[in-house]
Amino acid sequence: MAPRTATTQQDKPTPRGARLEARLSPVQKGLLQRAADLSGRTLSEFVLKSAEDAAERLVREHTVIRMSREEQASFVKGLLDDAKPSPRLRQAAADYKNEMGQP
Repeated sequence: MAPRTATTQQDKPTPRGARLEARLSPVQKGLLQRAADLSGRTLSEFVLKSAEDAAERLVREHTVIRMSREEQASFVKGLLDDAKPSPRLRQAAADYKNEMGQP
């Protein structure tokens, strides 16, 4: 087993009250244990940190909007332009207000 690495402030354990259980094959457990050993973490620490990193990455990918320079320019132009609503949009708004009982 590799020596344990020093923990940073971010890696310090926090009080935990929830449990998570998972069933895995012996091959999967062996792979995870080997990776945990190589990283100097316990199996639980390795699995939790890996899952947390993957979850944060996925949430960030679904939260952050990435645009090319051209898309950024078009987006800002759309925000700054003083565009008037089209007749079709005005009609849709009127229909909506009518259906919702608004004057």
